[in-house]
Amino acid sequence: MRFRSLMFAAFVGLTGMAPAAWPDDCANASDQATMNECADKALKASDGELNTLYKQIEARLKDDQDKTRLLVAAQKAWIAFRDAECDFSAAGVAGGSVYPMIVLQCRDGLTQSRVKDFKTYLSCEEGDLSCPVPSAN
Repeated sequence: MRFRSLMFAAFVGLTGMAPAAWPDDCANASDQATMNECADKALKASDGELNTLYKQIEARLKDDQDKTRLLVAAQKAWIAFRDAECDFSAAGVAGGSVYPMIVLQCRDGLTQSRVKDFKTYLSCEEGDLSCPVPSAN
């Protein structure tokens, strides 16, 4: 029994993570490593939603190669902007343990904004000339 207690103490000591702060409990994260992991999880979730919406837009544009090329170019440019903007906005904490979290939170915020844009494109009404994505049939 004493061996188990020592192993657990060693695990907590080596990882710096007490059970209440393990990555599955992001609402109560209390150490920087866990907060960084939680920020990464949030970005991955937002990015997954963005990719799903992107594929839906691509599907609606399947018969329009010109608009598809424009979509691809816009998305590549947007990703470059998002990453550069977040690198810049986190430059004040570069080299610190909080840097990854700040970058990831910035990217998540911009990704969530892009998700809203894509949802708007996908919900345009028939005949909306300001919308580049045709309505669903």
